[in-house]
Amino acid sequence: MNPFGFFKRLFGGGQPAATPTATPGASRKGPERRDSERVNAREGTRVLVIDDSTTVLAVLRRYLEQNQYIVLEAETAEAGIQIARQEKPDLIFLDIVLPGMNGFTALRTLRREPGTKEIPVIMMSGNEQATEQFYAQRIGADDFMKKPFSRPELFARIERLLDDDKVPKRFAAGTPNPNFGAPP
Repeated sequence: MNPFGFFKRLFGGGQPAATPTATPGASRKGPERRDSERVNAREGTRVLVIDDSTTVLAVLRRYLEQNQYIVLEAETAEAGIQIARQEKPDLIFLDIVLPGMNGFTALRTLRREPGTKEIPVIMMSGNEQATEQFYAQRIGADDFMKKPFSRPELFARIERLLDDDKVPKRFAAGTPNPNFGAPP
């Protein structure tokens, strides 16, 4: 009942106002993500996570393994590049601030090598500066995710990169991701 209907009824003015019925999953912002069907990558999708934080590695591993992804991990850019060369993951999550080689240099290395240049990369950083996002996109990242992140955000970013066969893919050469770094 709206406030005017309440007062109208209180002071003897007719029927109570009808309360609008809520549509399941609807809110002022539209349907909630948890109520919409999530499109997951195919079971067995191989994801390489390169981050020096054991907490970030553990959280991503848990989220991804719960959805039947195979998770590969590296705590340095150098180790991550080596794993990417050998294992050819379907997707890479790459932190920007790493000991030794940073994530930008690692991304440039991955993009220059024929065996890894087509692997989609989602850059991650706890720094919220837009310059990092711009630079990550300019040198070939497929998306950017700020830390800390939520489970829905993680899977929304993966979902943006899926092709019709539910395999993460890079955008066509010269075609930037229109949702790069945007909230899901």
